[in-house]
Amino acid sequence: MLGRWVRQLWPFQPRPASGPRHPVAPCHVPGLAGLAALALLAMPFLVAAPAAAEPEKCPRMVAGPLLKPRVIPAAFRLAAAEGGQVRLTFVGHATFLIESPHGVTIATDYNDYVRPNIVPQIVTMNRAHDTHYTNNPDPGIAHILRGWNDDGTPPRIELTVDDVWIRNVSTNIRQGSATRYDGNSIFVFEVAGLCIAHLGHLHHILTPDHLEALGRIDVVLAPVDGSYTLDIEGMMENLKAINAPLVIPMHYFSSWGLDRFLSRLGKEYQIQRSESPSVLLARETLPRKPTVLVLPGR
Repeated sequence: MLGRWVRQLWPFQPRPASGPRHPVAPCHVPGLAGLAALALLAMPFLVAAPAAAEPEKCPRMVAGPLLKPRVIPAAFRLAAAEGGQVRLTFVGHATFLIESPHGVTIATDYNDYVRPNIVPQIVTMNRAHDTHYTNNPDPGIAHILRGWNDDGTPPRIELTVDDVWIRNVSTNIRQGSATRYDGNSIFVFEVAGLCIAHLGHLHHILTPDHLEALGRIDVVLAPVDGSYTLDIEGMMENLKAINAPLVIPMHYFSSWGLDRFLSRLGKEYQIQRSESPSVLLARETLPRKPTVLVLPGR
């Protein structure tokens, strides 16, 4: 109820802009429509070929054959990371530890209160509350990615470390009775063929521009508190629009709050609960039916 009340008081208002709000996903080929039109004008008597299927939108995966992966029912493995698999550990609140097959380690929404038991190579942060960022990161962290700019300009983040590519899509947050534009970032981690999106402290319904900038998402880490971020109906709308095969809840404050979210999922989602906070993920084992996987965290 609080989230719905807040959304009604301060609905999302896109900032006017003279150009595109987000970069076009690299898989889109500029000028392709124009070339096709010229070809049709030059050869009017040829029968038009069937339209090609839209390519996968996970950037850097379009260089290879555009083949759909073999999808089998979920088979989540709770073990050490192996070749071609990503280990994801729910540390707590909005912090996950992501470990790539090459050993790159990333902590999301790194803060002073909830941290993994190792010093990660990369950390991401968001600005809404101090449980999502820190001004005192461990000096051993090689890359600190803040999902906002202090001057209010949209952050543009792109980082490649070994087998991991990280980029961001900026969104807005409430700030008192006003809106802080581009104060939050959705971070997208592309590793081992998987596109993992961490929604951060998301406060509004995603626009078509946001969804286009996100591209294909396989795993979404979603705040489900239903109040401080977005009401449950709004979050469900976002999850359906993102259309990821796997949703992992975060940012809830009680088992009652989590169960409230799970009870609204309906028959479209399967629900799985794990006894371990860690799970191994691979694109080949993504669930056939949309699935919510609950990982225990502190």
